[in-house]
Amino acid sequence: MSKILVKGGLIVDGSGELPYKGNLLIEDDKISKLSKEEILGDFDKVIDASGKIVSPGFIDIHRHCDAKPFNSEDFGDCMLLQGITSTVVGNCGISMTPAPANRDDAYAMYKFHEPVLGPIEAGFVTTYDDYLNALDKVKLPLNFASMIGFGSLKISLKNFSDAPFTKEEIKEAYDVIDKALSSGASGVSVGIMYIPECYTSTDEYAQILSAVGKHHSVVTAHIRGEGESMVKSVEEIIEIGRKANCAVEISHFKSCGMKNWRKDIFKAIELINYARARGQDVSCDFYPYEGGSTSLTTMVPPKFVAGDMNKALKKMGTSDGVEEFRRMSRQTYDDWDNFAITLGWDRILISGVSKEENRKYINKNVVECAEEFGFKDAEEFVCHLLNDENGNVAIINLSMCQDDIDTVAKLPYSIFISDAIYAQTDTPHPRMYGAFPKALRDYVKNRSILPLETCISKMTGLSAKRMGILNRGLLKEGYYADINIFDLDDFKDNATFAEPTKKALGLYKCFLNGVEVVSEGVVLNRDAGSVIKALH
Repeated sequence: MSKILVKGGLIVDGSGELPYKGNLLIEDDKISKLSKEEILGDFDKVIDASGKIVSPGFIDIHRHCDAKPFNSEDFGDCMLLQGITSTVVGNCGISMTPAPANRDDAYAMYKFHEPVLGPIEAGFVTTYDDYLNALDKVKLPLNFASMIGFGSLKISLKNFSDAPFTKEEIKEAYDVIDKALSSGASGVSVGIMYIPECYTSTDEYAQILSAVGKHHSVVTAHIRGEGESMVKSVEEIIEIGRKANCAVEISHFKSCGMKNWRKDIFKAIELINYARARGQDVSCDFYPYEGGSTSLTTMVPPKFVAGDMNKALKKMGTSDGVEEFRRMSRQTYDDWDNFAITLGWDRILISGVSKEENRKYINKNVVECAEEFGFKDAEEFVCHLLNDENGNVAIINLSMCQDDIDTVAKLPYSIFISDAIYAQTDTPHPRMYGAFPKALRDYVKNRSILPLETCISKMTGLSAKRMGILNRGLLKEGYYADINIFDLDDFKDNATFAEPTKKALGLYKCFLNGVEVVSEGVVLNRDAGSVIKALH
């Protein structure tokens, strides 16, 4: 039995309670003792944490690294150096499973998801249980919990069809969710903004997601719109949660578009608070950046796609298709937020492509690309790039304002996330490398927006509770020894939009399941993680 004593640190236990100076004993993979008094005995190692903060390992409940354990050995480094010891994948309706049984259809789904998840080999997983079994067979640098994505579920049943669910399909979708939750899925994510989910009605969601209510689990939601229709979209997901009798977590809660800043977020919060006052379980999460990241296909009007993304991408390679896209991209829609209008093409940066010849567009906005490389306008360039890349284009959208982000940060039920996406690119969103130390630096150290204990709770205890992660997220006797030790002055993010891959520095120690995985900013171990099954 291994015994490691951490002594004299400022204990911030993840509950939101006031910190205190204390001592902590790790025995094997658990915290065996936590005390303000001296802990006596013989120890294999003693760590002097005087002048440093001792916290639970951070839990990122929204990350898109679903496929990385199968195709990257060092993908976890950027997380461990931020103190992230657990993550939840399968967000925004996008997950590796369920996948179509037909290999070609599965490949088509994975290519569609590639700007978010990165490349995936088709054929080795189909069901949620397949995914868990595959994770069990590889080395995990951190703990993995996972949801199933409604978008993947819909594609597996209906491909990219815009047709309503049949009664038989509703029953089948319910059963898939029921089985996954029984197997330990942390919840179900929806990406209502995205194709093909955007064709799904409120009532269809409520019927199918009643399986989540049966398990007292949670639906995490990329809502239908985050611009002009954001308030209405928050109202919709609250209604879905009420009808399905399940908890709701609004993912990356924000108001996009300058004319919506500093007003719509307050309207949406009123809706959430009213629902909570009525006893409904509704919360939200956010990342500490003013820009978001997603796929360029989200800029394509659903009416242009008409239930067939492959056909739409091919159509973009024709003059008639370009003209149709141009016309549709300049219209407003009652049931879809058109970010080409809400934000403008000049606030959409190309951040990821698959072809070498298209790397010249990286870090340039759409308008710049069109002007510099001889396209008639932004729409013609977008059509060209999506057609050439078969949809595999990642973007950064400069869509938010700091005041709104701060407003969300102060909510007692909001949670810090990264929302890191894993498109193949050298220029990812900096949140992949720095979201958690940035939150501490910005919200606690520099601007005093949040007390230290509140900020830590939004990264640990609240996160674990929301996703049904047992015995983690708190410094507590009997809990797993996922522990960070750091000096707030030394621990900092370095990634920026200009230099997005600079790793966080200054994490003194990080323990994962009792194993020392980081020491003085160096990753020591990449296989101490485990698969987490949720219990709601």
